Amino acid sequence: MNGLSDWFHTPPGRYALAWEQAQFDAALVDAFGYHAVQLGLPALDALAANRMPHRWYAELRDSDPQAVPPGDAASVPPSPAQQPPGTADAPQPFVWQPALATDSRALPFAEASVDLVVLPHTLEFSPDPHATLREVQRVLVHEGRVAISGLNPASLWGWRQYRAHVYRSLGSGSLYLPDGCEFIGHWRLRDWLRLLEFELESVAFGCYRPAVRSAGSLARFEWMDRLGARWWPVLGAAYVIVAVKRTRGAMLMGASWRKAPVASGAPVSVAGRATPAAAVSQNDLESN
Repeated sequence: MNGLSDWFHTPPGRYALAWEQAQFDAALVDAFGYHAVQLGLPALDALAANRMPHRWYAELRDSDPQAVPPGDAASVPPSPAQQPPGTADAPQPFVWQPALATDSRALPFAEASVDLVVLPHTLEFSPDPHATLREVQRVLVHEGRVAISGLNPASLWGWRQYRAHVYRSLGSGSLYLPDGCEFIGHWRLRDWLRLLEFELESVAFGCYRPAVRSAGSLARFEWMDRLGARWWPVLGAAYVIVAVKRTRGAMLMGASWRKAPVASGAPVSVAGRATPAAAVSQNDLESN
């Protein structure tokens, strides 16, 4: 398996892709701003439901497993019959037309210039996920949002991947999930975001079906999605986190033309009324 983009063409990959697409659509539809960027994973249109006027997809150069040759992901569209129940109506994986190619640890944006950054499995394949998050924090405006998706190591899929690594070290077996990535638990990611002054807005878990490879096997365990969401929600195979950047000491300023009138210290003449100075002068004249 060459990478995550190839894995998303397998039945479990399409199952996870459909769930993540629905979560991003629901979480980002009302995200306000002007500039949004998605870093990596061209098989997923995380900004499809967002209404910001300027939206870009950035191809990542620092994570080879996510790199997709031109036309590769679009050349093998999955048929609806191959998709597990609940994913047949999902949009087919496609390839964004990248607006730029960049390193996630050195984004070509000015400080505090982007309103929304989406990281679909970007941290898992980044050589330095801490540096990537710091760079995202730099380019986001105050009250800007970052949306992150990842695979949960504390799940049935994570356990199978761990077991596959053990068998592989003994010379047998194959990996279930893409190789070359570091699965980051949501609890670790939550701590990283808090250190960078992000405030969690929402956390969603999904994909509770067992780690099987065929579409038929996934279909037989469709009932586990309903039970998992109720009885073991944090053990879903995938998660989506949305966090808001909070800058200490920052204050939202009102429009400069909405200034309160300033009282003048100079006396104002009113018809029929004498100013204090005029009244004093009149009294002096009468006394004389």
